[in-house]
Amino acid sequence: MARGSRYQRYEGGDPLAPPVDLAEALDAIGEDVMAGYSPERAMREYLRRGDADRRGLDDLARRIAERRRELLDRHDLDGTLREVQELLEQAVLAERGQLARDVDMDDGDRALRELQLDNLPPSPAAAVSELSSYEWASSEARETFEQIKDLLGRELLEQRFAGMKQAFEGATEEDRAAIAAMLADLNELLEKHARGEDTPEDFAAFMAKHGDFFPEGPRDVDELIDALAQRAAAAQRMMNSMTPEQRAELMELSQQAFGSPALMDQLARLDGNLQGLRPGEDWSGSEQFGDGEGLGLGDGTGVLQDIAELDALAEQLQQSYNGARLDDIDLDALTRQLGDEAAVDARTLSEIERALRSSGYLQRGSDGQLRLSPKAMRQLGRALLRDAAERLSGRQGARELQAGGGSADATGGTREWAFGDTEPWDLPRTVLNAVRREVASGGRAPGARGVRLEIADVEVVESEQRTQAAVALLVDTSFSMAMDGRWVPMKRTALALHQLISTRFRGDRLELIGFGRLAETLAIEELTGLDAIWQKGTNLHHGLLLAQRHFRRHPGMQPVLLVVTDGEPTAHLESSGDVWFEYPPHPVTLARTVSELDGTTRMGAQTTFFRLGEDPGLARFLDALAKRAGGRVIAPELDDLGAAVVGSYLGDRASRSPYGGSGSGGAGETFGRWGGGWGRGGWVG
Repeated sequence: MARGSRYQRYEGGDPLAPPVDLAEALDAIGEDVMAGYSPERAMREYLRRGDADRRGLDDLARRIAERRRELLDRHDLDGTLREVQELLEQAVLAERGQLARDVDMDDGDRALRELQLDNLPPSPAAAVSELSSYEWASSEARETFEQIKDLLGRELLEQRFAGMKQAFEGATEEDRAAIAAMLADLNELLEKHARGEDTPEDFAAFMAKHGDFFPEGPRDVDELIDALAQRAAAAQRMMNSMTPEQRAELMELSQQAFGSPALMDQLARLDGNLQGLRPGEDWSGSEQFGDGEGLGLGDGTGVLQDIAELDALAEQLQQSYNGARLDDIDLDALTRQLGDEAAVDARTLSEIERALRSSGYLQRGSDGQLRLSPKAMRQLGRALLRDAAERLSGRQGARELQAGGGSADATGGTREWAFGDTEPWDLPRTVLNAVRREVASGGRAPGARGVRLEIADVEVVESEQRTQAAVALLVDTSFSMAMDGRWVPMKRTALALHQLISTRFRGDRLELIGFGRLAETLAIEELTGLDAIWQKGTNLHHGLLLAQRHFRRHPGMQPVLLVVTDGEPTAHLESSGDVWFEYPPHPVTLARTVSELDGTTRMGAQTTFFRLGEDPGLARFLDALAKRAGGRVIAPELDDLGAAVVGSYLGDRASRSPYGGSGSGGAGETFGRWGGGWGRGGWVG
């Protein structure tokens, strides 16, 4: 093995698992942003929920709460008292047996002893105190009684130093002297530290002498104090959780620990030093335990430490404090309480949070608020466009559109010439076809010069029609869209269409127009982050005015009008610029809207209405508008809205091609239900 190699415990999950993929996280965050959440809150909600592959913070917090409840319900705090009572009964029973068997004992002495045993107080602490000066006739009873003192000493030590109960079972006088020396030196070190007089050498000397008592290996005096204070505070909370009677019994019994009150004095001194050095620990709390298995002092302190650790984890998982980050989660503590898988889930969530913040998907604006960056918008748009593509892929009749003319772009492929083609020839392929044909037919003599072309040899450069369009997507932003759950699908639709045009049809010009009580043009970032507008009014009239302005800015392009709405027009602009609103729709509002639609029709706009909902009045109105404008009405399911709009746009492009249109098998018939089609292949990527 190479010198210097080091091994440590593996802390990851499946080593063959793929790296963290932000696509699913970004999709979920984008959905919440479009629903009105801030990006920061949307990210928090995603981390809280988790996803199909990993548990979120809520699930981890739920398991923490269940673990805490289980610890409290499964235990009570009188374990030490029960054990003392059992040992006491064993000692008294053994002594009574010895008194009955000892025929040489003076009858008066026997009677006195039996009377003393008969009149022992019911309190275990008082009984132990009274029997501490009793002269045992039975050696077995004496040994059992000494076990009570030994047990109490080990339990008291276990409260402050984990593992002491087992380590000092059957402690000798020498062991007890070592414990007393350690406690005295420890208190001296802590008091010196409190005065600011200790040095690293003092700590090193203490650990060299008493390091066996601290297997966790603290590196300095502060780590030592932290560990001791946490355990001592848990011990105090355990005492606080007892009934007054239990506390009184244990306090009285503790004076019998190891048969020496000096131990209790040293421990009380230690508790005082630790409280002074770490006043921020919870020294006054308590818990309500159940009626389950009895806990001794040491085990009970350990449970209280576990509960404190669980409480700290719950706060870390809640992430409700200022500056909270998932890096704050104590993964070692989470492993101890819930196991390795929980720690792996938390670590993965932390990596996702860190990656989202560092990958450029979230940007902090001039106002200090996080926003989805253009990079995130593109990623989200690709996902939405891919979803639209999957929905479109089930439709029948799609085929690529191949067209010529000066506005066509080469695809990189070639095809056999057909009558009417005007594309340029691919000369290398054409000549190669002729040579191959002559060689295959045996008609080409060795050394012959020149080649004879035939029509079947000719291949032309394949191209795609690039008729440019000025596209106006009008989306209803009225009260009913938000109320009926159509707000997010509307935004998804706009983002998918924006992604398609900005990446695949860059020559087209898209204008996003939201129309509620008023209409306004919106950048894609503004529309994506637009909060639900709880204001009544559907001003399609104003939206059409803005659409015409967009068409006039691009006079050489084909106008395309796409309108997504769930209600009849209930508002219009007056000549003064004021808004007229009335419900049900006023005849003047309808007339103004129809007049502006006529204006877009005169500009040659190809018009499609996307009707949401089942309002029969809206259906009749849009059917009339479509008939008047020579357009069409599509009534998709809400989940199909994005695919319907994208499919309609692509179908419009196909119909603008000299080889598209509504002929049999043409791209214009690709999606009969939506009245549109692709017009080209492979547009998602």
